[in-house]
Formats: sequence, structure tokens, C-alpha cells
Amino acid sequence: MNRIKLAFENKKAFIPFITCGDPDIETTEQIIIEAEKNGADLIELGIPFSDPTAEGPVIQGANLRALQGGITTDKVFDMVKRLRETVKVPLVIMTYANVVFSYDADRFMAKCADCGIDGVILPDLPYEEKEEFAPTARKHGVALIPLIAPTSHDRIAMIAREAQGFIYIVSSLGVTGIRSEIKTDIGAIVQVVRENTDTPCAVGFGISTPEQAKKMADLSDGAIVGSAVIKIMAEHGKDSPKYVGEYVRKMKDGIMA
Repeated sequence: MNRIKLAFENKKAFIPFITCGDPDIETTEQIIIEAEKNGADLIELGIPFSDPTAEGPVIQGANLRALQGGITTDKVFDMVKRLRETVKVPLVIMTYANVVFSYDADRFMAKCADCGIDGVILPDLPYEEKEEFAPTARKHGVALIPLIAPTSHDRIAMIAREAQGFIYIVSSLGVTGIRSEIKTDIGAIVQVVRENTDTPCAVGFGISTPEQAKKMADLSDGAIVGSAVIKIMAEHGKDSPKYVGEYVRKMKDGIMA
């Protein structure tokens, strides 16, 4: 059984997102260790990009700080290789198609496999264009994780049937960011997913409180949180690992309540 499946096995998964290199790569390493220690079931690692079209101001700011600090794709791969000596939870990369394309897709997926990355999420890759990267991801045993949005409509079943790893259900229209309320009918989307695949699905975009996380996880197989984690990192800088760990524990406890 691959690591991604284990994240969802017999439990609801809590999935934090972390922008790598904000404020520096050493702090990122410690945040990942603390997140795992405090109950994260799977961790998304953002490779910063200069034009992160799916991101709101919070994660855009983290991308900018990381890039200004000298983060590179290779530094992220090197960090993951070090972490894999002790970190057991699934790790997936979230970045943009141009990052993979400019690195060379085959080389990128080979490096993912080599250092212990289990999957890749590319929010700007439409389902219809996934064959640009899917064959090389398959070749190297890396799951190309799809997104389903509130606007996917008739495409939900099609995307679900071919899904690998897990399915990222986008809760709301627009970019990432904390929202006071999620109005999308997530239950209806999940129902179509369930009718077409056994691949687990988790909900992200706009979740920040234990109550929201539990509500979304109850409807699906897990909850994904990014902006709320990044805000903690922006506030505490190099002292972030402790505070992110505490937040992850609170969110995981909320999902399990």
C-alpha cells in the first residue's frame, strides 16, 4: 500500500500546506517534523513560484519571501531527502506547471521518486492537459493528484475515474484564503466522486478553524489547510515550528471530535 492511501486508512486525514523556504529551509524542515509529530496525516509542500495563480495574498506573500530568500526546487528536493530519514507521513508537492516544465518533467518526477515525494499537485493543470505530465509521473510512481472545483460539474465523474493518490476538492470559487463560511454543496460533489472511484478525497481552500475542518472532513475523507498555517509562519518566523505544531494538534483533534 502506498503512503498516500495509508494517510486515509480508517481515519479522517488532516493535511497542512507549508510553503517551503519561508522564512528559510531549516525552519521549513522543523515545521514538517512538528506537523507530523502533532498528527498531520499528509503534508503538502509548496515549491514557490513567481506567479502562483491559485493563491490568495497570504500564500502569495510566502512565495515572495521564500523566493527572495533564495529557495530553489533542488533545495526542496534535498530537504525532503534529509527528512525521509525520519519522517514517515506522505509528502506531496504543490506547485505550478511551469516549475515542472522548466525543470524538465521527467527529471522532476524522477527526483520526486528519488527523495520520497509521493504525489504532485499542479493547480493550473487542466484535466484535459494532464497527459503533458501524467505518463512521466506514472513511470516514476508519483501520483498526479487532480483538483475538482465547484465549477467542474459534468467533469467531476471523468476526473474522479482517473484519479491517483487522492482528490483535492476545492471548496470555493477564487483563490486560497481564510473564509468565514463555505457555501459550496461539498456533499453533492463528494457523492459523484464516490460513485466513480474509491480514491479518497479531501477538501481545501478557506478552512481555518477546527469546526470548519470537522465539517469538511465529515463530508469527505479529510481537510486541507494552507493560509491559516502560512499566517502562523508569517507571524512567528523562525519560531514557527512550535506554533504550527500546536495548530496542527488543535485541528487534528477537531476533526476527530
